[in-house]
Amino acid sequence: MVISRSQRLIAASLTYGILALLCLFCLFPFVWMVDTALKPASEVMSNEPSLLIAAPTLDNFARVLFESDFLTYFRNSLIVAVCATLLTLIVSVFASYALSRWGHYPVSKVVGGALLVSQMIPGVLLLVPLYGLMQHLGLLSTYRALIIVYCTFMIPLVTFMLKSFFDDVPRELEEAAEIDGCSRLGFIWRVLLPLTAPGILATSVFAFVAAWNEFMFGYVLINDDARRTLTPGIMIFRGSHQTDWGLLMAASVLAVVPVALCFVYLQRFLVEGLAAGAVKG
Repeated sequence: MVISRSQRLIAASLTYGILALLCLFCLFPFVWMVDTALKPASEVMSNEPSLLIAAPTLDNFARVLFESDFLTYFRNSLIVAVCATLLTLIVSVFASYALSRWGHYPVSKVVGGALLVSQMIPGVLLLVPLYGLMQHLGLLSTYRALIIVYCTFMIPLVTFMLKSFFDDVPRELEEAAEIDGCSRLGFIWRVLLPLTAPGILATSVFAFVAAWNEFMFGYVLINDDARRTLTPGIMIFRGSHQTDWGLLMAASVLAVVPVALCFVYLQRFLVEGLAAGAVKG
């Protein structure tokens, strides 16, 4: 069956039209958030909401940055997310390597099944036990409490993600490295990690974003403003009787934009790495 040029044009138009609608649907909440952040209080509380801004202002952003503890919360989230991501990667690399190379052993199957089952348990069910554990260890309102908890939830998933990348590395490379006198740890550091760098970068971005966006444990385990992370910290702009929507939206934009820009920047390297790895011999 031969498809005419007009039919291909119609099909392409429908495809791009649907994609454009989906993009608009996904981006609209962020656009509305930025729009609200740029509005003065009189327009934010207007009875007739509109995307048009009569008098744009950066006052909301200035108040968030200079009249609140937003920068402290931002620093705390950065410290916790980076440390949790690094610790998760260190543990997951060795765990996924073991599952990849010795997956046929019964103990490996048991560990893999346990990691899989752990992903089926909602985090809210572990909130009270983890709170009691952190209280017993004296870790409440500390970075260590959040780092440990985030690693607990991220390590199983990151392990399975990395295992799929490690499975694609031929065992012959490991045997050749052993013949050349390379230890197992040396193989992981000198051969395995460079070959799977795109996958490791992808999983690290996933782990970082998951730790950065987490709210529930940050809200419950941290009671000290000096250690509070960003997502619970944004709640200060929501009072018990009134919500300052301009400040709330400005803080949300400042929390989202840096991570989004970082992801867009890293995405280019991810694509380049995957394309380069596809043609290597």
